[in-house]
Amino acid sequence: MFKKHTALAVVSNRPYICQACLRKARCTQLVLRNSNRLLQTKASAPQSDDTPFRKALKDASKQQKKEKRNTDSSLQTSRKKNDPRLEKWELTVGIELHAELNTAQKLFSSAATSIGADANTHVSLFDVAFPGSQPHFQKETLIPALRGALALNCTVQRKSSFDRKHYFYQDQPAGYQITQYYEPFARDGHVTLYAHDFPAGAAPADCPMIIGIKQVQMEQDTAKTVQQPPSTHLLDFNRVSHPLIEIITLPQIHDHTVAAVCVRKIQNILTTVNACTAGMEMGGLRADVNVSVRKRTGAGGEHSYHGVTGLGQRTEIKNLASVKAVEDAVIAERDRQIDLLESGGVVEGETRSWTLGSKTTKRLRGKEGEIDYRYMPDPDIAPIILGDDLITHLRTSLPKLPDRMVDMLTQKYGLSTKDAGTLLSLDDGDRLDYFLDVMGRLRGADIPDADQPQLGRIAGNWVLMELGSLFKDVDWDPRRVGAEQLASIISHLQRKIITSRSAKKLLLIKFEGDKRPMKQIIEEENLTLKPLSRLEYEALARALLDEKPDMVKDIIEKKQEKKVKWFVGQMIARSAEGSVEPDVAEEVLWKQLPQLGQLDPEW
Repeated sequence: MFKKHTALAVVSNRPYICQACLRKARCTQLVLRNSNRLLQTKASAPQSDDTPFRKALKDASKQQKKEKRNTDSSLQTSRKKNDPRLEKWELTVGIELHAELNTAQKLFSSAATSIGADANTHVSLFDVAFPGSQPHFQKETLIPALRGALALNCTVQRKSSFDRKHYFYQDQPAGYQITQYYEPFARDGHVTLYAHDFPAGAAPADCPMIIGIKQVQMEQDTAKTVQQPPSTHLLDFNRVSHPLIEIITLPQIHDHTVAAVCVRKIQNILTTVNACTAGMEMGGLRADVNVSVRKRTGAGGEHSYHGVTGLGQRTEIKNLASVKAVEDAVIAERDRQIDLLESGGVVEGETRSWTLGSKTTKRLRGKEGEIDYRYMPDPDIAPIILGDDLITHLRTSLPKLPDRMVDMLTQKYGLSTKDAGTLLSLDDGDRLDYFLDVMGRLRGADIPDADQPQLGRIAGNWVLMELGSLFKDVDWDPRRVGAEQLASIISHLQRKIITSRSAKKLLLIKFEGDKRPMKQIIEEENLTLKPLSRLEYEALARALLDEKPDMVKDIIEKKQEKKVKWFVGQMIARSAEGSVEPDVAEEVLWKQLPQLGQLDPEW
């Protein structure tokens, strides 16, 4: 009975938006390179002073970038602080997140869940509302739902039940959706947003802030509709009855950035406890946002939601598929409502949509009220009764949540808050697991005790920067350079068997697939450190300093101490491979500089 739909094309489950962003990033780099080239070709008359032409162009480029950064910063500050509308109107946002649970079976049938399978190949009779078919609640779907609710600090209810939410649409074959309205399985949770959850410089002054969660409820997903213009709609019932949890926050968000960060934080929490299948860009999480505005002064609005009173009329924006989409859609709807109210109009309660790149939202339909759905208890599904032993077991067996992981990475391993957050966010946690594996192997390595406190920072830099740069244009794959291989490279470097430059070369060799043992590569590629004597270091340093008296003068008189790094690079470049250690070279250079007492950075 479903064969007529099997010709439906399967949409790839690769993160299309991510790939688009990568392409866009590469295009931006090309534009920047071309603009630099244009800057060089547009240089007009030669400089009248003795400044080298190449240096003049470089300085001009730097000045141009600096002016652009200052302009952009001024514009952002101006928009935020001087926009009279935002001083007059207050934004309020509530979020409804739908997360697809990580289960093998559907919520009310024994059919398997599927992602990217051929259309209508994982469908039971109940999924398509075949007359006489009955729902059979799959108890296993409770486990990831409970993990997610506990991680969001919710109170799990001993008894919960299912209800029918009636509406008629082509993606809902039964004419109703089974959800939890009267007795959800979890209530009264919260998520805490810390400064490290925000982009650099974007954290509000009142961090940490707590966003309340009204409830978490289980419900079934609907069918997938694929449009074939002008009037054909194909239905894929594979997704019907996929188990979801709906997470409903309180309307306590008053900033578009906070809304986006809240969604990202909840997504990270659910991923950490293995509650949902994938993130937003992979289709495992969808967000609906409720947006309203009210005057900051005066009596406020006449509406109330979830116990929060004095709010403006809300509109709901449906099916936002990325964190960036949440932020942009909130801004678009906020501005639309302010424009409407200031022109004498009235905001209507309605459901709206937003598309990528759009500056405004679009009306879909009038907003249904709770009474329109005619909620009623489902007579075919018995209530769920949970035992305290199950809840206690799941609570005590939860993995470390992102906030605790940030604390551990910063306090135990010495990472910066920024690097800790980056590790948590990359590759669905795979990069963090890799880092911890590297650290475990380094702890057992024969590294001097004095270097042990630095190991976390060093390993973090190699995982995020050195190894991360090699994966810039390819998908992350820890098998390219195994954790034991990277730990061995860091160990060789810390024990001064190889130099930093040789270590990077060794990493590239392993990344490109060389199967030779590490020791063999070091010997055959002549990477072993053959350090210069102290006298050789000093002679090389003196020779370089004598060649560049102007730079020496800048270091001494203008305190341009970063130029010492240039001399370090020259010492490495002019010496045999693996013979100059950067830290030793820098120490020798400082000691060779005149007026040492004014410059020495306390070696």
